[in-house]
Formats: sequence, C-alpha cells, structure tokens
Amino acid sequence: MEIVLTGEGGPEMLRVGTGDAPRPGKGQVRVRVEASGVSFAEVQMLRRRYPMQPSFPFVPGYDLVGTVTEVGPGVSGPRVGERVAALTRTGAWRTHVVVPAATAVPVPASLDPGVAAAVVMNGVTAWQMVHQVAKVRAGQTVLVHGATGGVGTLLVQIAVRAGARVLGTASPAKHDLLRSLGAEPIDYRTGDVPAAVRALSPGGVAAVFDHLGGRSLDDSYALLADGGVLISYGSAATLRDEGHWLTPYLGTIRRYAGWQLARLVGRSRGRRAAFYYVKPGPRFTEALTEVFTLVESGTLNPPIAQRLPLENAAEALRLLVEGKTTGKIVLEA
Repeated sequence: MEIVLTGEGGPEMLRVGTGDAPRPGKGQVRVRVEASGVSFAEVQMLRRRYPMQPSFPFVPGYDLVGTVTEVGPGVSGPRVGERVAALTRTGAWRTHVVVPAATAVPVPASLDPGVAAAVVMNGVTAWQMVHQVAKVRAGQTVLVHGATGGVGTLLVQIAVRAGARVLGTASPAKHDLLRSLGAEPIDYRTGDVPAAVRALSPGGVAAVFDHLGGRSLDDSYALLADGGVLISYGSAATLRDEGHWLTPYLGTIRRYAGWQLARLVGRSRGRRAAFYYVKPGPRFTEALTEVFTLVESGTLNPPIAQRLPLENAAEALRLLVEGKTTGKIVLEA
C-alpha cells in the first residue's frame, strides 16, 4: 500500500494505492515501515509550495521508522530484523520503502516506533538548531515561534535543558502546555508579539527560531540582542502566496543579503541570520542518535497529537491544516 498525492489542492487529493517498493539495489535496504511523521512540508506540497518537490503524482512522507526486511549487495549493516529510522523527504508513506543503507539510523529497541518517528526530522531539526547553529548557552533568552508544534515543543525542551530562558508563541489554549515545558508563553493571535518580547526581554534575545518566514523575519531580526542569531527554518507564512513557489524566497534572500552586508560593514551589532534545513548524512546520524538517547532516558518528551493508520493520511493532513493539534501527528502502518 502507498499514499499518492495526485495533484494540487487539499487533503482530498491523496489516494490510497497498491504500489510498493522494489527489491533493494547495491548499498540499499528494504524497510517495512512501522511509523512515519506528518509535517508542514506535506501541507506545502499539497499547494505546490514546497521547494523542488516532485511532479504530481508522487508518494509523500518525509521520514520513517521501520524494520529492515531485505538488504542489497554490498551492505554490511544494518541487518535484517533491525529497526532503523531514515530521512526520505518524500516516499515514506508506503508499507515498504527502499533507502540507502548509509542513511539508515539504528533505533533503540525500547523506543515505541511512533515516538521514534516523532523525532526523526523534528528532533534533529531542533537539536541541531539549538546546539550547532545558535549554540545556545545557559543564561541566554531565546524566542521560539510556533512553540507548540512538532518542532517547537522539542525546541523548547532542548533549549530549556541547555539552561536558556525560553519565550514561546502559541494560542492561549496551549499556554499551560508551554509552561509545563518550561517556557514563558506569548499570545500570537491577539497580542503584539514584538512588544510582548521586548517587555519580557528589553535587551533583546540571543536567538529567534522562526518557521514563518516572509515578513516575520523582519520582526524576528529586530528582536535580536547584540551578537544574536535569527534562524529561519520554514516558510509557513508564505503558504497562501500566489505565483511561483520561488517568489517568496527571493524576498527572504534579499533580506539576508542586506543583513549580511550590514554585518560586513560593521553595522549589524554582531547580529546574524542563518538558514537551516535538515538533511541526511553523518551529522544527521550523530544528532538523531543523541536525540534517541534523550528520549529513551525520558529527558526529551515528544508530544504526539494523534496516531492514525497510514490509509488515513488525508485526515492527518486535514488536522494539520486546521492548526488545532499540539505536537506531532504520526501515521502507523
């Protein structure tokens, strides 16, 4: 079974198909998928707004957790029967998937597959942004936009664990959750977010984690303290833009060019801006292994909004589009 995105539109454009993955080739393994995450990337793909997405029709699915059922020639590990995780970007929403063996990351046997799937993309994204891009230190104040989302909840926990004071935007109904995670909530719906941040941290913040993109980046950059960093890792605010998918990103590139120029001529007060996107490779494997360790020990808790069967992928995307969920939606095969 596989879930096919047949064309541009809404969740109704998903179809349940009978296709399956082929036999693994050289350096590949075939994985029986147990769980896969649902992300905002798939929402963007519905609207043809995701950078360099495949042509319709195609199988979505950014990541997976499953058991190796067959190995191709030249594979020394993993072995048949071992549980692994992989970042696929597309193609994970099917019962069996072929992935490069080199990108398959071992999953601790004690971890529930759905819980593990909730941190494959989101956990690595949060961990790398906090520790490798922003390099958050104890005593700093940081701002997390969308702090109750799949990435946001993990960003909050990892930054708090690093000793930071965390301000997080969310709707009022989710403020108690944010407080339980150790963050100070800010209402993004009815309040003036920049004013609220300045009231809580008059000197600015050391880092802003911005998944919105577009004009939000201007406010985020203006909130940085001297030496602070803005990390852009999404473009949610551009979802309903018209025209070519690349157009909103050109504006972002112009913003970044201006900030970089100011930095080069010494007028940035040490502030900087960085793009982040998650990608497989040795650093991904290292980060996910660390994240799995944190989850296994109970230090990191990925909230799961809902678990749904793979064939209910359209419902899962509908829930995500409505924006009423907290944490990660997981599809289970």
